[in-house]
Parts: sequence; structure tokens; C-alpha cells
Amino acid sequence: MVRVGASPAAAPKWRAQATLVGVAVVALTGCTTTVTGVAVPPSAPSGPSAPSLAPRTRDVSVQGVNPCELLTSQQLDQLKENGAPRPVSPDAQRDGPTCAFDVDATPPTYTYYLEAIATADIEDWVSGAHRKAAMVQRPVDVPGFPALVSYVPAQGGIQDCETLVGVAEGQTLRAQVAPDDASFSQDQLCEMSTNLAKVAAQTLLAGAPK
Repeated sequence: MVRVGASPAAAPKWRAQATLVGVAVVALTGCTTTVTGVAVPPSAPSGPSAPSLAPRTRDVSVQGVNPCELLTSQQLDQLKENGAPRPVSPDAQRDGPTCAFDVDATPPTYTYYLEAIATADIEDWVSGAHRKAAMVQRPVDVPGFPALVSYVPAQGGIQDCETLVGVAEGQTLRAQVAPDDASFSQDQLCEMSTNLAKVAAQTLLAGAPK
């Protein structure tokens, strides 16, 4: 089972026109063709583009927030969480205080994690220190905030998914789901983590000063 210590974060990041009079050489599928009088622009960089994130309509700080208190009793019931939310020990945390919410009364079983990160902006996962080339990223809708899902493509094993929410400048809320078996597809896991991010963001907004 993938747990909070295995970071699923960040993905690959991602023309002055040249005027050529005379003979321009165009490379096509390994062959060289001579075209007279045609300007050839420089080749565009290859690889996926960095995800374009939605704007943030309001800053809500997670400084000093206890992630175990970010879900109401009703929200916990909706998520099918059973038992008490449990803080993750400091030596097992990644970037900030983290809380685990177990869904293990009946199979399939899995764990939700919420992490309050007061030391890194969401853009850090796109182009900064948290960026990892192996990650797949795509923007998702968390009303009022820039957000993206991030995961490593599974290669024959179980993979979790996380949703990162830019709740304030320099601060990020991480919602993650880690399954205990292969009952869920990657898309299902990312949908689950995004749903967790949405309900936690609702609680943050409701408790934030107006």
C-alpha cells in the first residue's frame, strides 16, 4: 500500500522568427528537402506543457491549521471514514502536519490524507523544488482555488493520487488517497482525492475571517 511517505507530486514542466533568403533546409522524417525562398522557424520545444492553473479568488491560510479538524462529522460520513482521524507522526510527514482518515470497515479499503503545507506554493510542484519529471499532472476544479492532480503512472502496482490546492500565496493543501489493493482505477483515485480536497477547502473557507 502506498502511504504518505511515498510522494506522488509534480510533473514535467514545460519563437523569434528567423528570416532566411535563399535556400532553407527542412528536415522531414529523417530526409532533407531543399526549398528555395522559404523561411524556416526554429523547432518548438518538445514535451508536455505545464498545466495552466485557475486563478485564486481568495487567500486562506493553513498556517497553524490542524488537518484532523478540516472535515466535519457530516463530511466524514460522506467519505465513509470510520474510526477517529489520526495524526501522522512528524517523522512520517512530508511538508507539513498531516492527518489520516481510514476507510476500512468493509472492502475495498483505503486511506485519505490531508496535509497543511505552509512552506510551499502550488507552483512549486509545477516548476520548483517539488517538481518531478515522472509525475502526470492535470488541472482540476476546486472552486475558488488553483488546483491540480498529480500522480506517478502505475507500472504493474498500486498507485495513489493526490490533489494539490493553492489555498494562499506560498501555501498548499494536499489531499491524497492511498488504496490497499487494485480495486480502483487511476481516474477513480484522482476523483476521490479531488473530492476530499473540495470538502476540506469548503471547511477552510467557512472558518476563515471574512
